[in-house]
Amino acid sequence: MVLKRHDPHVREYVTEIIPWLQARGVEVFLDHETAAQYPGSRSVPAPEELPAHADIMAVFGGDGTFLYAARLMCGSSVPLLGINLGSLGFLAEVKIEEMHAAFERLLAGNYRIQERVLIEVKVRRNRTEVARYLALNDAVINKGALARIIELEVWVNAELVTITRADGLIISTPTGSTAYSISAGGPIVYPTLGAFIITPICPHTLSNRPVVVPDGSPVGVCLRHGADVMLTVDGQVGMPLHQGDCIAMEKAGSTIRLVQATDATFFKLLREKLKWN
Repeated sequence: MVLKRHDPHVREYVTEIIPWLQARGVEVFLDHETAAQYPGSRSVPAPEELPAHADIMAVFGGDGTFLYAARLMCGSSVPLLGINLGSLGFLAEVKIEEMHAAFERLLAGNYRIQERVLIEVKVRRNRTEVARYLALNDAVINKGALARIIELEVWVNAELVTITRADGLIISTPTGSTAYSISAGGPIVYPTLGAFIITPICPHTLSNRPVVVPDGSPVGVCLRHGADVMLTVDGQVGMPLHQGDCIAMEKAGSTIRLVQATDATFFKLLREKLKWN
């Protein structure tokens, strides 16, 4: 299990579900620090070691906790089941009142696995790779609070698409289309489509619009002009960018596997989360 730490609601539900699972023959593993708070669970020395002991990774928290768990799972075939204790829950989609039913279906083998694409993000400075990340939702290039508009070159398949002046740029997966991208005016994309979404943030030229490209097409972004600029991956990790830095993004060789153990569909989720009629 991966838990949102220091959340009393998480503690309440996990304290109850661990013996419930154990009574059904399930071993529950937590990282060493977290396991100390939950008697009866088994511990591993560090969170990074959880995939080696898991058949299913249950995630208790919101989408932020789910994204953290997804980074732990990168390179692993262990699927994730998200129990939503956050506010929105596009990734952690099992409602708390559905938790027991979802686990019952899981134990009965009555569930589906959905593959979600990842973006591999490489930062190059003076033609040398200085950082590499994997993103389930998005890679975001944006300016600091007091910085001026930045200028970015955008490339797809090694062809120049545009030079944009804006507050920043979002390159998202279909999974991330309902995250930062939608707030910046990007489209909602069905999560299993093979596509990347390039969404400008407050572009200076109003004709700069979001663009959807095949996920087999590498995307490149170079910082032509700007100071106090950050690259943020999945809203959780990243680094400052220097003028002249280039970010190369392409479909990763691995995917993230999501457990679907309820009858929820993508459009049902949209209706509930976005309050559609």
